[in-house]
Amino acid sequence: DSSKIKGNIVPDAPVHSTRIRVGRSIDGFGLSPGITKEQRVGVEKLMTTAVKNFPEDLSGNYYPLTGMDEKVRQQLVDDHFLFMSGDRNLQVAGMERDWPEGRGIFHNDKK
Repeated sequence: DSSKIKGNIVPDAPVHSTRIRVGRSIDGFGLSPGITKEQRVGVEKLMTTAVKNFPEDLSGNYYPLTGMDEKVRQQLVDDHFLFMSGDRNLQVAGMERDWPEGRGIFHNDKK
């Protein structure tokens, strides 16, 4: 309920988009940077199934990075929803191993 948010909210500069990076803990799957390629692909399969069952107000599309059409990928980059690999911090932490296997992006219908 956004009416409960107090602070320096500027009425003429509403937030149109936000990005949330999440960590997760799913029994049986490792966490980055220790996750194996097979586990990461397993998590992706679970998430692909889960997003298909979202209620209508959250429904949308999951775009797997593996095999992604170049036009779709470029549009997601241009729209600032998808970034290229190469983040030095993620590389050092071992989180870009097997890139792009088992990775993707989900957008609800309103993005």
